[in-house]
Amino acid sequence: MKRLYLLCSFLCLSSLGADELGEILSPTKASLFDYQYRGNELQSDILSKSWVNPVTVRYGKDYTTRFKTGTIDTSSLSVYIDQPIFKSGGIYYAIKYSGALRSANRTDITLQRRKMIGDAVSILFNLKRIKLEKKKMRYQIRNDVIDIQQKRDSYEAGLIDSSFLDQAILKKSQDETALLEMRLNEMELKQRFAILSDKRPEELRLPKLKLIDKLHYRRENLELKRDTQRALEMDYKEKMTWAKYLPMVSLQGQYTDGDLNPLFPSPNLNGSYYNYGFTVSMPIDINALSDIELSKVEKLQAATEVIDRKHKVSEEYDWIRNSLHILDKKISLARKDEKIYGNLYKVTKNLAEAGEKTLYDANVMKNSQQIRRLDQRIYSIDKQIQLLKLYIRVENVL
Repeated sequence: MKRLYLLCSFLCLSSLGADELGEILSPTKASLFDYQYRGNELQSDILSKSWVNPVTVRYGKDYTTRFKTGTIDTSSLSVYIDQPIFKSGGIYYAIKYSGALRSANRTDITLQRRKMIGDAVSILFNLKRIKLEKKKMRYQIRNDVIDIQQKRDSYEAGLIDSSFLDQAILKKSQDETALLEMRLNEMELKQRFAILSDKRPEELRLPKLKLIDKLHYRRENLELKRDTQRALEMDYKEKMTWAKYLPMVSLQGQYTDGDLNPLFPSPNLNGSYYNYGFTVSMPIDINALSDIELSKVEKLQAATEVIDRKHKVSEEYDWIRNSLHILDKKISLARKDEKIYGNLYKVTKNLAEAGEKTLYDANVMKNSQQIRRLDQRIYSIDKQIQLLKLYIRVENVL
């Protein structure tokens, strides 16, 4: 059953990535992330090869008029390299460090991209939600109009004072103002969506998200993966720092091909020759211990952040799962209220036909029934928005 549950979840997620929502971001936004990915790969490649020193190639030509025989010119070509071949493990850990940094940055870029997609999808959900809220408010305003009419009749009959009528009129005015605010919020949401995407919100199909398994959420959580990779990065950095202050062996080599001075010929000199050798060096730096200690502190801090992130990831999941339970209860209550108002509408309508109630009373029940029906759909969207908070932090689902 658990496997079936996970399979259903992944099928749901696959539909989200397979349809147009997978390409929801505008071409400009998508290109920016592509450039970040490419830049990260190139920077990591440069860093992984940074231990290889450049080869210096030099060509020169000299002219002198010092001698009375005329202008004398000489030229030379040299190739020189000074390459460390042993850094007490520093070369190995430098390569490892660049790989960990590459993975951490790639994961962070993926997380940023997914959060932006999540923002766009969240806006789509909120646009649908505000559409339902507007519809709900129109039903409420209909009830306000009925309430005003009933209180006006009672006031004119001398059954109530003017304060009750004033409150009913004020309530209708407040609800109409709230409806205008919803329209304004809807315009703002559309404007925010246009910044992220060049697609029309009404043409996009919303996904149907389900609760992800907690173990899967922890295993695939991008924030936890990034922090774990950062911790590994800091571990390699500490080892690199240690190696920086240990013995290093370097090879030097130089090839020179140049003209001999024609005024000072010597049979013991070659115009083309090699120089080569090696050096063993070890820096003595007054800040070495502090530098090593700092790298150790950074490593411990990164490891502690992983522990803290694991706790945070677990708490996030539990909080959202509990919020879903609350929303399910709200849906259940709204469904019960809908049935109650439905029964009351039938009873009130029959009483109105019998002359014991007015059509106003029946319409109030009918409008209230519609309001609670819309509440169920609104709470369902609230559940999707909560689930989206999990999905944008998990790899291989969006």
